[in-house]
Amino acid sequence: MDIDEKKRMISKFTFILLVSILLAVFITFNATYYFLVEANKLSKVEYSENAVENISAISANLKNIRKKINQNFIGEINEERVLDEAIKGYVKGLDDEYSQYMTADEWEQYKLMALGNYVGIGIYMSLDKNGYIVIVTPIENTPASEAGLKSEDIIVEIDGESAVGLTTEEASTKIKGIEGTKVALKILRDNEYIDYEIERKEIKVYHVSKEMLEGNIGYILLRAFDEGCSQEFKTAYEELVNMGATKIILDLRYNTGGLVEEALSIADAIIPKGETLLVTVDSRGNKQTNKAKMDDSIELDMVVLVNEYTASASEILAGALKDNKKATLVGTKTYGKGVIQSVFPLDDGSILKLTTNEYFTPNETKINKQGIEPDYIIEIEEKRR
Repeated sequence: MDIDEKKRMISKFTFILLVSILLAVFITFNATYYFLVEANKLSKVEYSENAVENISAISANLKNIRKKINQNFIGEINEERVLDEAIKGYVKGLDDEYSQYMTADEWEQYKLMALGNYVGIGIYMSLDKNGYIVIVTPIENTPASEAGLKSEDIIVEIDGESAVGLTTEEASTKIKGIEGTKVALKILRDNEYIDYEIERKEIKVYHVSKEMLEGNIGYILLRAFDEGCSQEFKTAYEELVNMGATKIILDLRYNTGGLVEEALSIADAIIPKGETLLVTVDSRGNKQTNKAKMDDSIELDMVVLVNEYTASASEILAGALKDNKKATLVGTKTYGKGVIQSVFPLDDGSILKLTTNEYFTPNETKINKQGIEPDYIIEIEEKRR
């Protein structure tokens, strides 16, 4: 077998593999819902004739593109990267900022971040209304805060490559790396570009911090809804009560969300048993109501601080407390991310994350693209930390 014939066989195999993966991505999965943390088995997925025709069109186009590449491209082809980027492009075509394909390595890194331990610079990020990567807040005592990064800084470039159009997960993957190495960031702040070179370090995230204020008021700052944060919150609450707290301030400003089940766990500890915590509606219009299951143990008067970066799981908690009259919301309107993603694992360890549900407050108030209005609107003069 000569070299040209080998190349043709490799190209044919790669094309078949690519089409197989694309078919697998959109035909059958075992779904795992973040907000339920349990497997939901998909017994049957129906596809229209148009969907089948689209897959056939993709197959034909890919075959033609691959032929042109083989005939004309002078560079080396990284087959694994080609496959990954093809699938990512397909999912990106959904035009949904929260749906995403992750390779096995990317998914492992994502899970590590949810546990609160990873190697990076220590920032929370979000997409602003224009789709740019914006720093919500740098984490205290991390390379990011020590370097001088601030809330509302826009990340323009990462290691010399444009960050425009990236998802927060994609930007996070590029910023993270091996401990001791450096990442170069170009930041836009107040119409001025600033260059940073920051050394990566192991980041330990403490989700909750507490403080006793004057007047026996306990203050709890909840930074993110990562794994274990609900227990951290309950511990902080009990410690403040033991210190004499008679009222609680819960600060959800700059908290962009995380694991929905953690938010529901906190809500369940505050809201009386049997009351509604969350209403979700899936792609077929099926409605599900999540209700409190535990006898509420947190009874102190509570004020919740929110702002335009209070998003997702934070809005679930804030909305549940507001509608059940267990807290007064103070601040500015929240971000408005009222959709939930489900994770579909694939055989090679990669995953497909899809937006599958919209959620509403217990009173069935819409959150997505609208946000939650606080009970008392107070503009925050200084947003940067």
